[in-house]
Amino acid sequence: MAAVERVVLVGFGSVGARFAEELLPSVLDGRIHLTVIGHEDHEPYNRVLVAEYAVGHTTLDAITLPGTPELTAAGATVHTGVTVLGIDRDQRSLTLDSGETVPYDRLVLATGARANVPTLDGVDRRHRDLMALEKYTHALVGADDVLPDGITVLRSIADAERVRDAVRARQRIVVLGAGVLGLEVALAAAKEGADVCVVHHGGFPMPRNLDRGSGSVLTSALRRLGVSIVAHSRAEAVSFHTDDLAGTRTFDALITADGKKIPGDLLILSCGVTARTDLAVLAGLRTAGGVLVGTDLRSWSDDRVFAIGDCAQVTEPTENLRTQRDVPGAPSGLIGPGWRQAEWLAAHLAAEAAGLPFVSAPPVERPALVMLKADGVDVVAVGDVSVEPWDDDHHPSDGPTHPVSPRRVSSWADPEHGRYVKMVTRDGILTGFVSVGMPRTAAELTLLFERGGELPADRSLLLRFDGPDYADASAADAFAPTATVCWCNGVTVEKIEESAHAGNTTVTCIGKATRAGTGCGGCKGRIGELLTRFAESDGKQELAV
Repeated sequence: MAAVERVVLVGFGSVGARFAEELLPSVLDGRIHLTVIGHEDHEPYNRVLVAEYAVGHTTLDAITLPGTPELTAAGATVHTGVTVLGIDRDQRSLTLDSGETVPYDRLVLATGARANVPTLDGVDRRHRDLMALEKYTHALVGADDVLPDGITVLRSIADAERVRDAVRARQRIVVLGAGVLGLEVALAAAKEGADVCVVHHGGFPMPRNLDRGSGSVLTSALRRLGVSIVAHSRAEAVSFHTDDLAGTRTFDALITADGKKIPGDLLILSCGVTARTDLAVLAGLRTAGGVLVGTDLRSWSDDRVFAIGDCAQVTEPTENLRTQRDVPGAPSGLIGPGWRQAEWLAAHLAAEAAGLPFVSAPPVERPALVMLKADGVDVVAVGDVSVEPWDDDHHPSDGPTHPVSPRRVSSWADPEHGRYVKMVTRDGILTGFVSVGMPRTAAELTLLFERGGELPADRSLLLRFDGPDYADASAADAFAPTATVCWCNGVTVEKIEESAHAGNTTVTCIGKATRAGTGCGGCKGRIGELLTRFAESDGKQELAV
């Protein structure tokens, strides 16, 4: 009888939980013994939806994922509230903060990312280079920066509860950073009655995803929805008010380099994330923006170590890259790619444990679709949209047989009514787009992008989807069986229709049955629209959402 493969998973967040769930059949049949080690005391939860929990738009139960009960029932060992302090690659074992040693045959790192704390006078930041990690291992590994009262990031349940208390009290909330997460929590908090101000140093929000035109239209939409915007202002310091009797100090205002003082009761730092690579660095594994792994998710430094999710930088090792000090790239930072990595690696390790060939290619990710989820504003973007219609985009050819065609740009703007769309094509094929305030056009462009379809020669035809004469029949392809609805989980119209006909008649039921809508949540409206469409086509009453 073959020996049982010992697989140890470090990290019990969204991606780690998906990996463990996918590995359960091999745990049940005794081919793999799985040990899961999670730093947080909570059961795993969908971190992408923490902002919705923070403003009361969902519950903790709703964002909690399958976890300890299911795993232990199958025979896995689960440790929560435990920190791994070190990896002994020679002995193939981990040291826990409890003093326990855990052996492994295969080690999977799913340690995720921590929120960035920017350089601000008045806020201490911890350095995590090798020297600091070796000297202060217990204090640094797995830990987040300790922030002053009234200042928080938004990554954990504890963070969300701090934000929730401020929203319920309708306090003044200052959000530093204008990325997707910062804007979503700002819009949701404003809707619940909080006084919200977003501060960022760029000229327009979501600069990684939008161009100036779409960013300007979005800025107007944010202000219309009650969110104050302070742009072109680099944060420099924070001030505090002190309670002499209690001996405490609490956040009072954000101070910018151009002299503005922006008062508030709570400061939310939404300045991006950094991969948690502490353990990898201590173990001598090669890291860059994350733990460096090839397309097979295997560490550059150790064939028995793998990394997935926000801590993994997928870069195929070449002779040239191995000798470079700095390796370009970064983890994807999105839940969809992380889940696909988890599913593929679980299938690979399961086949390996069973002695079966595994021929499935590793997941190859296209540019990620980014959606801003909020009532009253609809933003969808994918690809590079920085090129403008009047730019000279000619490139040197790759040779006489491989000329590089220039990108072509079509754009339309109606700032007064909060609408904007830009389409970037090469040889007629859509390579990127951004849409603000035009949800049906965005859905059609998403479908064309997904299929690599050619745009009509007259691009203005696409504007009709959000026009007054729009009819469902003109967008039939958006409801084609193979059209993807949930990009995070790869769920198609066909899968949702099958689930609906099996009796899953609400968005929540569809999510439990197919996982659609359980990632970033941006497709829930589309799922509801499909359910209504299916009900009407069956001659039934409109299904509840």
